[in-house]
Amino acid sequence: MHDQNFPRAGLRAAAPISLACLLACLPAVPASAQVLAATLERVSVSGTAAGLAAPAGSPSRLGLSLQQTPASVTVIDREALEARGAANTQDLLKGVPGVVFADPPGSAGSVYYRGFGASSLAQLYNGISVQYDAIAARPVDSWIIERLEAIGGPSSFLNGSGAVGGTINVVTKVADTSGDLARLVVGLGDRAQLAGSWQRGLGDGGQVLRVELNRTEGALWTQGRDRSAWQASASWRAPLAPGLVHTLALERQHERVTQPYWGTPMLRSADGSVSGALRFDPGTYGINYNVVDGRYEQDVDWARSITEWTPSPGTRVSHTLYHYGALRDYDNVESYAFKAGNTRVERSSALLQRHDQRVSGSRLEVSQAASIAGRRSDFAFGWDWSFNQQTRFPLSVAGPFDLTDPYAPRDTYFLQTPGITRTYTPGATNLLRSFALFAENRTELGGGWAVVSALRADRIALDVRNHRAASASNPALFNTRFSPLTGRLGLVKDLSADWQVYAQASTAADPPAGVLATAGFSALRDFDLTRGQQVELGSKLGFDRGRGWATLAVYDIKRRHLAITDPNDRTQVIPVGAQSSRGVELNAHWRASAQWTLAAQASATRARYDDFVEVVGSATVSRAGNRPANVPVVVAGASADWRPNEALVLGADWRYVGQRYANTANTVWDGAYQLLGLNATLRITPQLSARLRVDNLTDRRYVASLSTSLPYLGAPRSFSGALDWRF
Repeated sequence: MHDQNFPRAGLRAAAPISLACLLACLPAVPASAQVLAATLERVSVSGTAAGLAAPAGSPSRLGLSLQQTPASVTVIDREALEARGAANTQDLLKGVPGVVFADPPGSAGSVYYRGFGASSLAQLYNGISVQYDAIAARPVDSWIIERLEAIGGPSSFLNGSGAVGGTINVVTKVADTSGDLARLVVGLGDRAQLAGSWQRGLGDGGQVLRVELNRTEGALWTQGRDRSAWQASASWRAPLAPGLVHTLALERQHERVTQPYWGTPMLRSADGSVSGALRFDPGTYGINYNVVDGRYEQDVDWARSITEWTPSPGTRVSHTLYHYGALRDYDNVESYAFKAGNTRVERSSALLQRHDQRVSGSRLEVSQAASIAGRRSDFAFGWDWSFNQQTRFPLSVAGPFDLTDPYAPRDTYFLQTPGITRTYTPGATNLLRSFALFAENRTELGGGWAVVSALRADRIALDVRNHRAASASNPALFNTRFSPLTGRLGLVKDLSADWQVYAQASTAADPPAGVLATAGFSALRDFDLTRGQQVELGSKLGFDRGRGWATLAVYDIKRRHLAITDPNDRTQVIPVGAQSSRGVELNAHWRASAQWTLAAQASATRARYDDFVEVVGSATVSRAGNRPANVPVVVAGASADWRPNEALVLGADWRYVGQRYANTANTVWDGAYQLLGLNATLRITPQLSARLRVDNLTDRRYVASLSTSLPYLGAPRSFSGALDWRF
């Protein structure tokens, strides 16, 4: 691929929530700017601020620090989020070693971690899984995000099925005890933004109310593509009795993308095939072949009732009752391919799709500090129950529909596409019921040794109701049951107060194909869940009197019982496939002086199919030894921040992603790419700051998500700026 400028779409710098309306919602807060700044620093919990002694967060229910946790854990806190100018939750993943990601509209939660893709990862929201991560884990605007936590490798023992490659947990802002605050941000550039935070104590009883509002608008880089989104959250923290606190948290998300961009067709050889390195016509960059009234739209609601009880200093009880609702709509023509000697583009695959999902659940966690034979031994145990229902309403017409000019595609409209009507007819409903009991323990053995263990027993019931015509391959009703037992056993040794080494083994379970929220008879039949096992060795080191830290992890993961085509009968699927991944990850952060802060991440991954067969034409072909699609061998990144004085911070960041294959045959690939970013923050007054961010400084043209049908390109150079008023 060659570097050339992308065409630009014009910006529609509009902020539908008026500044006057937002200010009216923000009553005066008597906190000074200096007190507010101190408050924000206290909220920060990750290694960027507190080193390895900081809490690890969701990777354990024992309240362990990063040092005490026998796993590779990365925490990106609010301070780091703002320092890098992260626009959304996927931007935060740049700080997690080895992770690659993209947000194509059909699978906007497309994330790869330790050699495994979204169907084998757990992407949680406040510790809750909706079992539909590749779709539900769309990037969320970062304003309402408090931090992101990532744990590498199998971790079903924490949150249930999935998580062979790892777990990513997004934590949002809620009312806390950090004090009153009020904040307003106005952003301009490649997107317009208006956002506000308000938190205030109510009376003398310790009650706290917090409100977060965010609205973004903007034209995206491809032709005709616009995005409008808003998020609103409110939380109320109320002490009910000594040691007893209740928090009610409500959140609403809305997003609408008009004429979503599904990808750019690659050039084809004379026989119409694609092989070797991906090739593109520079004249098609930024061209959008979707129908002009195409859309993606979603509304998401979250409600959480969190009760925390501390009857004694060593005992903590927490219960979360939650509900999630999501309605997603797609109206698009999604496939485009060069034809006629790369002189015309053929459009096909019209899809009207609706997802209606509801999840309710209850989670109880009890932790107890205790001792065994005079040694400290902390326990945690509890239950996790959820009911997950999703109905899908697909209307698909394969086409093709037309041949159009690659550089000036003819305008077409969705409802004028042959065979398409706006009729929502249910296809299938998945009812997923799960109940789990879990326990964790950390016991100090003496001599700086500690053993950390976890165990989870799940009972999962899945009923799939087919609303269309029944057949042998798609019966009217299909049900299956799973009883996975997963766990972790780790050993940590303190070589000094600032240096630990660890070893751990962990397991996970997930479906042999697809995800449970949408999987049906063909994916599961009488199959059990796949089994994933990991062995990991690592070290964590604090240095320079607490101003720096570094972590190193070496891992080996095996996943067995994948669904593959039966080599002896290509009409059948059998659960005997296997996949493995070996790698090393390095993460480091150093506040070298009062002026300089440096950070770096690097990973090398050897992922491969050990046993995998797929159908090619009328034959079955083994892909054993090949690398999974979209998984690079090397991913690296670095950042540097320079504070020449108290008012100014200048920063730069670099990211490298190695070569990736587009298919399991490893016959199509895209080369490595590098991205550069710059940012600057200027404190104009103690209350007012200005921020500027440049992404993809060199205007590098790259493929964010590979496929042999329609690669999804990454964004070109972009600019954003914001005024941040804290009062």
